[in-house]
Amino acid sequence: MKIQFLGLILVTTFMLTSCKSNQATIVSQANIREVVNSSDVTLVDVRIPEQYAAGTADNAVNIPLSEIQNNIEALKGKKVVVFCNKGIQADQAMIILKKNGIEAYDGTTWKNVKAIQNETDKKAN
Repeated sequence: MKIQFLGLILVTTFMLTSCKSNQATIVSQANIREVVNSSDVTLVDVRIPEQYAAGTADNAVNIPLSEIQNNIEALKGKKVVVFCNKGIQADQAMIILKKNGIEAYDGTTWKNVKAIQNETDKKAN
């Protein structure tokens, strides 16, 4: 009986935490276009400088993932969109930024953020 009860608690906990994280992902994806194009956003490319130099989104700054923690104070009070090549480093940066109270959004890849910017440019013309 105790094992079944413990199993039920574990399954319930897993289901509740899974729903919570999926909800956050849905909300951030729905807002990412608006956030990327807002005038008060800071776009942060978390790749290494060589990758950043090869191409990035317009007006993005380069803060490599290994330096994100050291730049928390500079990012406080700002709306931040992070991105990289495939989204893996951006996910790690999101964890660090959220733990430190930064309003952060996951732009996933620099090509995704650039495409959002290009959509807006086409609509403006």
